[in-house]
Amino acid sequence: MSAHDPYVHGHHESVVRSHARRTVEDSAAYLIPHLSRGMRVLDVGSGPGTITVDLARRVHPGLVRGIDVEPMMAERATGLAESQGIENVEFDTGSGYEIDSPDDTFDLVHAHQVLQHVSDPSRVMAEMLRVVKPGGLVAVRDAIYSGTVWYPDSEGLDSWRSTYLSAARYAHGDPDIGRRLRAIALHAGATIVASSASVWCYSAEDERESWGSAWAERATDSHFAVMAVESGAAQADDLHSMSRAWRKWARDESGWFAIPHGEVIARKEAAPAPTAQ
Repeated sequence: MSAHDPYVHGHHESVVRSHARRTVEDSAAYLIPHLSRGMRVLDVGSGPGTITVDLARRVHPGLVRGIDVEPMMAERATGLAESQGIENVEFDTGSGYEIDSPDDTFDLVHAHQVLQHVSDPSRVMAEMLRVVKPGGLVAVRDAIYSGTVWYPDSEGLDSWRSTYLSAARYAHGDPDIGRRLRAIALHAGATIVASSASVWCYSAEDERESWGSAWAERATDSHFAVMAVESGAAQADDLHSMSRAWRKWARDESGWFAIPHGEVIARKEAAPAPTAQ
């Protein structure tokens, strides 16, 4: 993404705290069979760095680079890597629109929950393909927010979902882009290796507490609240009602929440050899 694309979530502590729980296993399991020691990897939109650092562990002694448009995130991710003694990873400020790397640099380029936030996802996909080596892989996973479901029924969460969809589109993103990843990769000229789907599910007490309390804060205090009001999708009272609904859901031992994701692994084919004249 670019600094010119409004980030609907923003970087409120409740957002970063939620993102910092992510690992390869829970957010990129589809990619695990394709990881191997010694790979050179780029993670686009690396955020707080937990997935990136996990990738570095798995491909060691290969080198991993994470880029994010927000300098604060690159600094935080660097601190995480240092605190865990992971030395084969580095973090920089950078945009998926203009990756500061030569053509054919990486064995794998990865992006998680990034393309939903950019106004021109095809351009970002093309840039990811540019910097991956011929025969290398581009792996992308993203959400389908209109497919979110939960129990028990809640008018407050119904309102949250419709408001989120409106706010994300107002920010020039596509909250359902997970369903389009295969099409975007094909349009960019990639060969599809695999396309799949997976689900985040929150139901255990600690999962409900983490997800529900985070969204209770985000509903009123994060950049989502700003986008919701600016877009006309909600007013302050509506946001507070959503927050209360999230806290009520989190306390309910029967509470269950799921959000589907689309996934694609695409290959950059080698250029054909020149024909002898």
